[in-house]
Amino acid sequence: METSRSPVRCLWSHRPMRIPFLFAFVLLTAASSFAAEKEKHVLLLGIDGCRFDAVQKAKTPNLDRLVAGGIYSPSALILGDRYRKNDTISGPGWGSINTGVWADKHNVQGNEFKEPRFDKYPHFFHYVKQAYPDAKTVSIVDWDPIAKYIVSDADVSLSTKEEGGDVVASYAKGDEKSTAEAIRLIQELQPKAMMLYLGQVDETGHAHGFHPSVPQYVAAIETVDGLVGQVLDAINKRTDEEWLIVVTSDHGGEGRGHGGGHDNPNILHSFLIVSGEGAQKGKFDTQVYIVDAVPTLLTYLGVKLDDAWQLDGHAVGLK
Repeated sequence: METSRSPVRCLWSHRPMRIPFLFAFVLLTAASSFAAEKEKHVLLLGIDGCRFDAVQKAKTPNLDRLVAGGIYSPSALILGDRYRKNDTISGPGWGSINTGVWADKHNVQGNEFKEPRFDKYPHFFHYVKQAYPDAKTVSIVDWDPIAKYIVSDADVSLSTKEEGGDVVASYAKGDEKSTAEAIRLIQELQPKAMMLYLGQVDETGHAHGFHPSVPQYVAAIETVDGLVGQVLDAINKRTDEEWLIVVTSDHGGEGRGHGGGHDNPNILHSFLIVSGEGAQKGKFDTQVYIVDAVPTLLTYLGVKLDDAWQLDGHAVGLK
């Protein structure tokens, strides 16, 4: 009797040890998988009139950490191969950056915004809202035409520029206000998509010159970098979220201007930084364009790009 029961008792004695161990392993694996699934958010950060060679001359620890945390190009083009007739100024530039199409489509050829076609080629918030109707979208700028003409489908659209007085100082104050509002809304509204525009670098270039040898221009870039750092700190506190940050500019500059820069590399070249956990690391080895910003942001958010949108850009730099 004792001998025949021993195998049964022995087998039973091992089962309580194996089952809890397996159960705990399954729970741990599921918990780890759940913890890895963070909600995705995007920030399009625009620094008007910013030459990348001047960024490299300046002390920019915050832009540097975005570069280190992603992939970048120092020579993103502000014009495409198909269409190059629009002027190399802010209206066409920000129109292309925010829509992902060139100026022959959105039809902003200069800063007049005479007959824009943003109804047909809308701001990228439009596509975010189509995919995620409950998502919060925020645009904060201190160059009014962006808010007046380009932005659509924004839950919050702010223009912070102060009128009167010195133009450079006005934009510097506007940038400070924009940064403070961005930090507040990141904390309070948790936007899925945000566009933040900072304008003082461009105005400083117009006042003193667009070149890394110009102290005022370099100092403006360093000031903006400090503001960027404040926004990054606010984002980094959102530990349950995963952000992709795309940084670009609408044009470079030469002397104290940037109009008519179709054949001038110092004007024709912007830069593109794609940074975050979802980004590749290193330097782009192919040509990228400012219209690539929107497809990159949308693709990261899981928005399926539709050929009917006729986007000119492509998703770049994502894992």
